[in-house]
Amino acid sequence: MSTHGNWRKSSYSGEGDGNECVEVANSTTHVAVRDSKAPARATLTFPRAAFTRFLATVEEPEGNPPPR
Repeated sequence: MSTHGNWRKSSYSGEGDGNECVEVANSTTHVAVRDSKAPARATLTFPRAAFTRFLATVEEPEGNPPPR
């Protein structure tokens, strides 16, 4: 997955001191995630469908998982 120049910080990075956030990069098939404080370190890459499902799960109120 080529992500050079596609990284953007989480919308929550402005909260607090802004030093504890992640950056994401999208391609047509995958989403990559990295630590904004250490961008040269490991990157996690997920299939787009799996990452979309993950976001839907964390955005739902507790005890109400999204439909599959």
